[in-house]
Formats: sequence, C-alpha cells, structure tokens
Amino acid sequence: MAEPVGAPTLEIDGVTRAEPHGWLAQASDQAVAIDEAIYAAVATTETPGLDSAIARLSDAANFSMIWFAVGGALAVAGGPRGRRSAVDGIAAIGLASLVVNQGLKRVARRSRPDRAVPGVGAVSDRHVRMPKSTSFPSGHSASAFAFATAVTTRMPWLSVPLQLLAGGVAYSRVHTGVHYPGDVVAGSLTGVVCGHLVGWISPRLTRTGRN
Repeated sequence: MAEPVGAPTLEIDGVTRAEPHGWLAQASDQAVAIDEAIYAAVATTETPGLDSAIARLSDAANFSMIWFAVGGALAVAGGPRGRRSAVDGIAAIGLASLVVNQGLKRVARRSRPDRAVPGVGAVSDRHVRMPKSTSFPSGHSASAFAFATAVTTRMPWLSVPLQLLAGGVAYSRVHTGVHYPGDVVAGSLTGVVCGHLVGWISPRLTRTGRN
C-alpha cells in the first residue's frame, strides 16, 4: 500500500520508512532502534578472553540445568530451609516458563537477531545454537531471575551470588547473539515478578498445610 504523498518519513538503517503516527508509535520505533543498536555494539565488540566462558554459561542455562543443579545442592546441603527454597525456585521457573513461552512469546512474536547481517555477526566464536522460538522475552533470563528471587525469599544471604549468576546468564544471551537487550530486560523483570509471587504464596501454603 502506497504511503500518502507528503507523508513524513524517517531513515532507519539506510531504509526510508513512513514515520509512524502518534507519539507512542514513534517512541516504540525509537526504543527498538536503540535496542538493536546496543545489540550491534555488543555483537561487534571483540572479547576473545570472555567468549568461550560466556558461551558455556549460556549453554549451562539451557533447560534450566544450572538452576536444577543449584537447587539440588540446596536440597542436599541446606537442610529443611534449603529444600523448601529449592522447591520454591523450581516452582518459580515453571511459572516463569509458562508465562513467557505460552503467553508473552505468542503475543510479541519478535524475530531473533540476524547474526548474518554484515558487521553484526563479525564475532562468531561466541555464538551458541540459535533457538527456534521467538525472541521476546528471554526465557533463560526469566527462569534465572525467577529462581534467584524465589530462593532468596527464604535464604536472603544467597541474594548476591544468585542474582549475580542470574545476571550473568541474562547477559550471556545478548553476548552470544540470540537475544536483543530488551528481550533480556523484559525476561528478567518477568522472572522477578514470578519469583516474588511464588515466594509470597509458598510460605502461606506451608502454614495452611500445618493447620
């Protein structure tokens, strides 16, 4: 469909497009442009000393393996509180995965980054397998922060190491080229909400079961 003669235009990545009507549409387009620019900056920055370690961290979070391992360690070594925390963490991962994969991803339908774009895919040694699912939000980030948030509701002294590990997993998804930064931020926030929800509900269910 042809744009009306005289319609305002703007240039994005060398392509002239009709300028969206309304401030909300413009703000959305500009936010996407910033998101993609940050992704490109990370993708084209060479960090050979970090690439393999970050890629391994990203892969370790596939299917939440790293969080199941942490949960298992808490269940074995953490006593009753550790076992309850582990259960809360796994429950939070389940909730976050449901919200992200069956809800938000189906609505947003954002495509994954194109690592074949000249310049953006310049650093390939860091790449991990590109998932087939849509990009927004990041499921790895959601699971990471859901687990960390739920566990530290009962065990707050683990907050710093678990939140740092969750942040590392979230960043790794951008560094390895499978997510835009906005996907990771949205996934992380979703995980925090899910973790807090499970952390709020779980103690109340425990008390109800004892009554």
